[in-house]
Amino acid sequence: MADPTVLDAAHAAMEAAPEDAAARLRFYERLADGELFLLLTEEPEGDDISPELFEVADGRFVLAFDREERLAQFTGRISPYAGLSGRALARMLAGQGIGLGLNLEVAPSSILIPAEALAWLAGTLQKAPDEIEARIAGVTPPRDLPEALLTGLDVKLASAAGLAQAAYLVGAEYEGGGRGHLLAFVDARPGAQDALARSVAEALTFSGIEAGALDVAFFAAADPVSARLARVGLRFDLPEPASDRPEPAAPGSDPDRPPILR
Repeated sequence: MADPTVLDAAHAAMEAAPEDAAARLRFYERLADGELFLLLTEEPEGDDISPELFEVADGRFVLAFDREERLAQFTGRISPYAGLSGRALARMLAGQGIGLGLNLEVAPSSILIPAEALAWLAGTLQKAPDEIEARIAGVTPPRDLPEALLTGLDVKLASAAGLAQAAYLVGAEYEGGGRGHLLAFVDARPGAQDALARSVAEALTFSGIEAGALDVAFFAAADPVSARLARVGLRFDLPEPASDRPEPAAPGSDPDRPPILR
């Protein structure tokens, strides 16, 4: 058998512990973050795509695979497909009453995901963090944070190549008496703040922490507070972007602009 994928591992963990909500959340997070290959009836036309629809007793489903060779193995022929992120696919299908058949018959992560679950995922991914204004009075080393959150942040930031130089997790005290935990990004790329803040919000949501909160802030490396962050904070290095990495092909290359179902 070929090497298992990230989705295979997340699916196996979910199946091994059906009552574990955290395992289910991790599976859906990996689904949203991963690249999928959606089986089509014909080649895409711009942003318009025509997925192959399958009717079963449980409803209508499109088929997607986390490897191109798995799609080819399922169809047994050369087939048109679109490569897009799981989050773009969930947003495209939300409200359509269409579920997702993932890796059917060709992988250990074979599963039918109902339309209701995709709608929940799309809604969860739509949530935007609140913006507030506050002045930092002091920073301290982070304490008593769940391991699930730290792991989630590590995974999310590893996929944010080139969006910032680094991030520091600290305890923060604010003028006016408030306190909490803060993830501070240093030298974020212009225009990347919203994507980074959403990634942190998703890491918090999918870690399964009830009523959790984590503030996000952005600083220049030359800002005096950045030196204080480096002294006491838990550092996350964001990888450098691969210079030879090809640009993703439309449709579905922009997760905030999913393809159009036709």
